[in-house]
Amino acid sequence: MTAAFQSWFGWSYEAAWFTATIAGILLIALPVMLAVAMAIYADRKIWAAMALRRGPNVVGPFGLLQSFADGLKVFLQETIVPTAANKGLFLIAPIITFTVALLAWAVIPFNSGAILADINVGLLYVLAISSLGVYGVVIAGWSSNSKYPFFSAMRAAAQMISYEVSIGFILICVVLWAGTFNLNDIVQAQKSHVWIINGFVANPLLFPMWVMFLISSMAETARAPFDLTEAESELVAGYQTEYSSMSFALFWLGEYANVLLMCTLNAVLFFGGYLPPLDWAPLYLVPGWIWLFAKIAFFFFIFSWVKATVPRYRYDQLMRLGWKVFLPVSLGFVVLISGWLMVTRYG
Repeated sequence: MTAAFQSWFGWSYEAAWFTATIAGILLIALPVMLAVAMAIYADRKIWAAMALRRGPNVVGPFGLLQSFADGLKVFLQETIVPTAANKGLFLIAPIITFTVALLAWAVIPFNSGAILADINVGLLYVLAISSLGVYGVVIAGWSSNSKYPFFSAMRAAAQMISYEVSIGFILICVVLWAGTFNLNDIVQAQKSHVWIINGFVANPLLFPMWVMFLISSMAETARAPFDLTEAESELVAGYQTEYSSMSFALFWLGEYANVLLMCTLNAVLFFGGYLPPLDWAPLYLVPGWIWLFAKIAFFFFIFSWVKATVPRYRYDQLMRLGWKVFLPVSLGFVVLISGWLMVTRYG
């Protein structure tokens, strides 16, 4: 894109690079924000269908504009800052949550070559950025100067640590098999991985890793049944109890942006990303971004399905699953997979 701007407008390399980078950022950020609005609508529709209700159906055709009406409503409300709150941290916390949720999309491959930053350590970048999201929650809970948000912040920190460890070991398994941290190369490594099936999920050794990654990604985004940070029966509304107006909306948008990111990572790391499900020539006529979008939609349905049907875990059950089940199992699979690769691939 930089070369195109140079040839079209005769700009210097620096000016063309800057313009191309800004255009690339907008080309990713604007559709993601639109997708977040549609994801909220889809989430509510799926919940409604599972409860035999109609869901949003008034604002716009089929209720499609409901999310935008809700956004306008919160935008017009007054932002209230509690008297005893730390005002600076209180206001910056939702900004951190929302901004961090968008940063990780820079290294996601939407198609072969369609990636904003094709860096060699893309997977490490995603892991680092997704870990930063909890800072917004912790800062919000502490700066509110209220006991229920503070309890929620402590839960969020403990929950993040519990599941980040097992996610790290799961990603090590993927990196060992693909031999790279580059997300685009990880997608390419899944081509015809088992017979003509594109995706690590068809591998008997990596399928359990995908199941654990899917569950851990729900815990990482604090979605049901792991939404202990927002347990109404115990914490009123959790870390966002004292928030209103756009501050509250930014938490809401950040949560759904993170959910979409985790759905994307499930598709990219285990289901072949932008590759079709089968390594069959006619399927490659469909653009890669359409395959990726279809896989994201499939995983988002799973997220909504679980939220609508599975009751919330107790806090001790949440910790037990993370430390006593996922951690030893994922560590065991790191040993198993590395041993298998040493015998079969490296002799």
